[in-house]
Amino acid sequence: MNKTKPYAISKKVVYEAFLRVKANKGSAGIDQESIEEFEVNLKNNLYKLWNRMSSGSYFPPAVKAVDIPKKAGGTRTLGIPTVTDRIAQMVVKLYFEPSVEPYFHVDSYGYRPNKSPIQALEVTRKRCWKYNWVLEFDIKGLFDNIDHGLLMKAVEKHTNSKWIKLYIERWLKAPFQTKEGVKERMSGTPQGGVISPVLANLFLHYTFDKWMTINHRNNPFARYADDAVIHCKSEDEAI
Repeated sequence: MNKTKPYAISKKVVYEAFLRVKANKGSAGIDQESIEEFEVNLKNNLYKLWNRMSSGSYFPPAVKAVDIPKKAGGTRTLGIPTVTDRIAQMVVKLYFEPSVEPYFHVDSYGYRPNKSPIQALEVTRKRCWKYNWVLEFDIKGLFDNIDHGLLMKAVEKHTNSKWIKLYIERWLKAPFQTKEGVKERMSGTPQGGVISPVLANLFLHYTFDKWMTINHRNNPFARYADDAVIHCKSEDEAI
């Protein structure tokens, strides 16, 4: 007797997710398994991942935390998932991203299909001829401080898929593995995760992009992830 899986996840999508992760390269996670090592037993590894995801029994391992120096000083924490977990996140991204992309603001340029920093610079340059003042900001620690409850409300607004919501919530709760040991996470989505840029854009779509559209519709902006510029007619307006 054939038993169907509770969640309908395409094996072809799992394979496509692997190809994209391979193309993006990247370091090994806490299990020290490289993409090349994963590929040695590719068919079996992908089947096991598909089987666990489609049955609801996939639990992400801890994320390897690596401190990366900033140009301006200090460090930022980069989260490196395992190869298997990056593929799992890519699977969810391939299903989830098309459901949110049509809602994103035209002037949101970071980590989106057919969007680039060059486009953001071009539109900003043109607007500088029309507006005398520019307000620039960089959100400090965005990826570390996103509220999980608010983010999940945004996720639920754009999908009814139980397994997509299930795995996104599990990734948000996955701990960091640091040199000192395992560190639980109460907020944020690891910078370095495959699904994180989509989630960060979704969060900022509601907390910034829509807020600007409603409250400051006469001030165009260009946002690239957590960096943005807002054009103003006067200094008082910028303040």
